[in-house]
Amino acid sequence: MNVRLTPADLKMRPSAVPQQRTCRLVTLGCKVNQYETQLVREALSHSGYREADDDEAADLCIVNTCTVTNTGDSKSRQVIRRLARDNPGTKTIVMGCYATRDPQAVSDLPNVIEVVTDKRELPDVLSRFGIVDMPAGISEFEGRRRAFVKIQDGCILKCSYCIIPTVRPGLRSRRPRAIEDEVRRLIDNGYREIVISGVHVGHYGIDTNHLTAGEQPERLWHLFRRLDRIPGDWRMRLSSIETVEIHDDFIKAAADCEHLCPQFHPALQSGSDTVLQRMRRRYRVDRFLQRLEQIREQLGGDPAFTTDIITGFPGETDEEFQQTLDACRAARFMKVHVFPFSRRDGTPAADFPNQVPAAVIRNRVEILSDLERELAQQYYQRKIAAAAEHVVLVERCSADRPGYVKGTDQWYIPVELPGTEADAGQFIRCRGLSASRESVIAETLPFVASSMGQ
Repeated sequence: MNVRLTPADLKMRPSAVPQQRTCRLVTLGCKVNQYETQLVREALSHSGYREADDDEAADLCIVNTCTVTNTGDSKSRQVIRRLARDNPGTKTIVMGCYATRDPQAVSDLPNVIEVVTDKRELPDVLSRFGIVDMPAGISEFEGRRRAFVKIQDGCILKCSYCIIPTVRPGLRSRRPRAIEDEVRRLIDNGYREIVISGVHVGHYGIDTNHLTAGEQPERLWHLFRRLDRIPGDWRMRLSSIETVEIHDDFIKAAADCEHLCPQFHPALQSGSDTVLQRMRRRYRVDRFLQRLEQIREQLGGDPAFTTDIITGFPGETDEEFQQTLDACRAARFMKVHVFPFSRRDGTPAADFPNQVPAAVIRNRVEILSDLERELAQQYYQRKIAAAAEHVVLVERCSADRPGYVKGTDQWYIPVELPGTEADAGQFIRCRGLSASRESVIAETLPFVASSMGQ
């Protein structure tokens, strides 16, 4: 017997199609964390989840935490509490370095049902929520014009201020072919810039446990050459490198690879040899500067160097601070990321004597920030004076200049130039006209097909 259902019956009857599960992902910290979150995002998507809208409660929340400073711990806790407040009844999975360092504190936070202390356990944890299709690599990078590609994990250095070697796994390099396949996939999906990332990228290839039978070990410079053979209008950028890992093979590969951006980020941390000793860094300032000059000589074209500086390290005297200022000028950095020393519980430096007063640290941060702006302006002006050709990856419309767009060039210079929203994600060739406080103002050049335009 057939039964006719009225509209009212249909309205009351549960849908035969199950409601799609929703998720929310939050990332704190470094490029590696952002990459790992993207990997989870794609696994969730493959398993039928969609990301919740801003005004919608999520069924599942995943937080990728940071513990590089005490502030990172605090921000991680704040995010987890906020998610519990805004997503009542949600289930929260917490991963990342803070979860590894203090799993008990994390598990005590509201709505936390899983704490992942070892990233290798993540697939098993996700499988308990029906997420079984963990991809081997990523295919896109949500919300970004450039894609980060993680090539390795772990660090064997033990800098006295750093907690990371104790909360990341042992050295683990990805297989070269897997990296190449991922980069090809991202390029095919429209990404023009690939950022080579890792916890310590200079360690790439030191370990061999990632290799299968018959595979030969590859170091970072081998990987450059492998990826450089991928055709197309794209470029790769190295996220960071230690100067002790910059040697002849590295420099030769950097000079030969047309897709590699002529911008490098060796972390100086301090311009004082005595401070570097207390930091347990593995170089002297004069050797650091020599390496930069070797790269300049081999590559030509005034490559850009950016760096990190920690000021206010325990025992840092006025003389040692002045040595840092002098070293920054001698290095001719294009950009300096300035960090006030932050006592990281669990590191040797947290217990060092002669902790520098907070007011002194704040003053030194201001002085370094002023120097950073001065050095950036000098670098911008050198490019303008040389009539250098900038190849800009357009990211967004300029908020300050109607009819202009903003992006970064091959030297990582922020550039504003005429354009529209339709240019986002594309390369535009241009020449600098002037420099503002924060960027180069440029005019576009006639289109000429090129690989990356160093």
